Amino acid sequence: MGTILQEQVLRMRWLQVLTGRLLTAMGLDISGRVGSSVHFFIYDVIKITILLCVLIFLISYIQSFFPPERSRRIMGRFHGIGANAAGALLGTVTPFCSCSSIPIFMGFTSAGLPLGVTFSFLISSPMVDLGSLVLLMSIFGIKIAAAYVLLGLFVAVIGGTLIEKLHMEDQIADFIRRGNGSVDIDTPDLTTKDRIIYAGDQVASTFRKVFPYILVGVGIGALIHNWIPDRWIQTILGSRNPFGVVLAALVGIPMYADIFGTIPVAEALLAKGAQLGTILSFMMAVTTLSLPSLVMLRKVIRPKLLVAFIAICAAGIILVGYGFNAFQYIFI
Repeated sequence: MGTILQEQVLRMRWLQVLTGRLLTAMGLDISGRVGSSVHFFIYDVIKITILLCVLIFLISYIQSFFPPERSRRIMGRFHGIGANAAGALLGTVTPFCSCSSIPIFMGFTSAGLPLGVTFSFLISSPMVDLGSLVLLMSIFGIKIAAAYVLLGLFVAVIGGTLIEKLHMEDQIADFIRRGNGSVDIDTPDLTTKDRIIYAGDQVASTFRKVFPYILVGVGIGALIHNWIPDRWIQTILGSRNPFGVVLAALVGIPMYADIFGTIPVAEALLAKGAQLGTILSFMMAVTTLSLPSLVMLRKVIRPKLLVAFIAICAAGIILVGYGFNAFQYIFI
């Protein structure tokens, strides 16, 4: 039963076989480089799009029960590291990219929640949403997916705790600190029909935003999978390069994508011999420290806090990468 779930539901092997047969019937040799690239591209785009729409609908339906004001009240009940854990866990059922998380982060900070708690939320929201768990399961299996999510939550909790200890509340922009003590967006009680409509709207809105990145990500994955020699990837991102994790994190930071766009790239890199931790560090850096999100964040926090945020996240991501590489034999 587990094999059927993994292979036919999550990985959609039936879709891979179907697209292969259709392309072959059209006269394309899917064993050649061009044909294999086309097959990889079509199969992955359709697969990720189906998973994307289903996951966004389900997660958005759950999210409709946690409007910002209610989320603030929930997190306000916790203290210490428990509050950071609550903030990180809340991030798993909120927006799918860091740019979407920043407005909620602003609202929570204006509402008077501890700075460390709001940063735990900000780190976890794009990095370890529930969608990433299912998508990672579809590519890497449940062990790797679960480990990624747990370590992502760990980075979020520790990162928020360290920022709290630095006592940098004065580094928040004045217009945020002058907030009126409450989140300015609240959602009234919704009926089941309202929640379904809301979830459907979220599917359409998120799909429009992320689909271009899916196309780019799958295109890069197809290129890596069929055109770049294995030895190149193994030399740069494999065990032969002790600095592969650092390189992957640094390359990922200036990029902008989300979990849906980075997974096909990660899939292709793993197939070519890149180390698991190196790949996951790249994914974490892209989703958490993308350049557009840092530009947006700079508008609400001062440089000293922004540098601390980047340094703490980058250090955590790199440590997670080396940890995965050290114990890769357990997962693969």
